[in-house]
Amino acid sequence: MPVKKITIEAFLSMAGQYPVFDVRSPGEYTHAHIPGAYSLPLFSDEERKVVGTTYKQQSKQKAIKVGLDYFGVKMKQLVEEVETIVKKNSPSVKNQALFQEGTEAPVVMVHCWRGGMRSAGVAWLLDLYGFNVYTLVGGYKAYRKWVNEVFNQPYTMKVLGGFTGSNKTGVLETMETKGLAVINLEGLANHKGSAFGGIGQEPQPTQEMFENKLATSLAQINPGIGNNEPCWIEDESQRIGVLTIPHPLWKTLRQQTVFFIEIPFEERLRFIVETYGSLNKEKLVNAIIRIQKRLGPLETKTAIGFILEDNILEAFRILLAYYDKTYHKSMLNRENPELLVNKIPLDSVDSIINTEKLLSCSAANT
Repeated sequence: MPVKKITIEAFLSMAGQYPVFDVRSPGEYTHAHIPGAYSLPLFSDEERKVVGTTYKQQSKQKAIKVGLDYFGVKMKQLVEEVETIVKKNSPSVKNQALFQEGTEAPVVMVHCWRGGMRSAGVAWLLDLYGFNVYTLVGGYKAYRKWVNEVFNQPYTMKVLGGFTGSNKTGVLETMETKGLAVINLEGLANHKGSAFGGIGQEPQPTQEMFENKLATSLAQINPGIGNNEPCWIEDESQRIGVLTIPHPLWKTLRQQTVFFIEIPFEERLRFIVETYGSLNKEKLVNAIIRIQKRLGPLETKTAIGFILEDNILEAFRILLAYYDKTYHKSMLNRENPELLVNKIPLDSVDSIINTEKLLSCSAANT
C-alpha cells in the first residue's frame, strides 16, 4: 500500500483518530510540536547537525549516505516503537498481532520539518513493514502556517473579567464540566497571570508551543463556518508570565463583550490568602521584588516586611490593592468600554453559584 501525502487540514482531521509521529530531532520536538504527537526521531540532535553540514558543504547524495549510516541501525527500533504506540492507542489489538490476515493495516501519520527526506524515509520503512502510512505535505512548517492562520480568524467570544482573587479559573473549569466551550489561557500557559502566577506551576512552554496548544484549542471549539456558539475566555493582559498572546487574537479579545464579576475585596483577599499563603516565602519575596518599580518603594518594603513576619494577610492586602488598580486601568483601556463591559455583582468566590449567575446574565445580554 503506497504512502499517502495529505494536506494539513486532512492531517489534523485524522490526528484525533490515529497516532502522529514527529520524526524531527529531539531538540526540535522539545522546542515545539503538534500537540499529541509522539517523538520518533530519525536522527539525534548531533546526527542531524552532521547530516545538515554534509548537505551544505558537500552534496545531497553524500548527506543521504551519511544519513543512511544512522538510519540503518535504527530501523528495527523505530518499527518496534511504532508498534508499541499503535497497540497502546488501539485497545482492541492490544493482545493480538497487529497484522493478522483479514484485518486492515493500522493507520499511522508521519511528519518532519518540511515534508522532506526524513519523513519520506520513515514512511517508506513503516509502509514496507505493513502500516497504512500518511505523511504531511509541507511538514511541521505547514502546520505552523496553519497555526498563524487560526489566530487571524474571526471569533465570537464571551470574556470573563474580574479583579484578582475572583476565582475566574474556577468558573471556567465549572463551565467546562457543563460542556461549554472554554479557552483556558492560564492552563495552556502554565501560569496564573500575576507576578506570583508561576510559583508552584510546571515550567512554561516555549512561545511556539504555547501558540500550538492555543491554536489547537481554538480549532476544537470553532471548527468551521456555521458554529456560532461563543466560547468563554478569561480577560488577560497580553503577557502571561513570559508568554505572549498572539496579537491578532489579542486584538479580537479586546473587541469582545466582557462579563465582569464584582466580588467584595475582603472575600477576594481571603481567597488569595488560601491560594498563595502556604507558598515558599523566598519565592513570594522575589515575586514582590519583580514588581517593585510599579508597586513603589514604600509598599514594596512594607509588603516584604509582612511576608517575613508571617503576616500574609496584610502583605496580600497591599498586593491585591495594587493589582486591582492595574486591572481596572487595563479593563478601561479598550475601545468603548462602557458598551463592552457588563458588571455582575456577586457575594463570594463560589465557582458553582457564580457560574449559574454569570450564564444567566450573559444569556440575557445576548
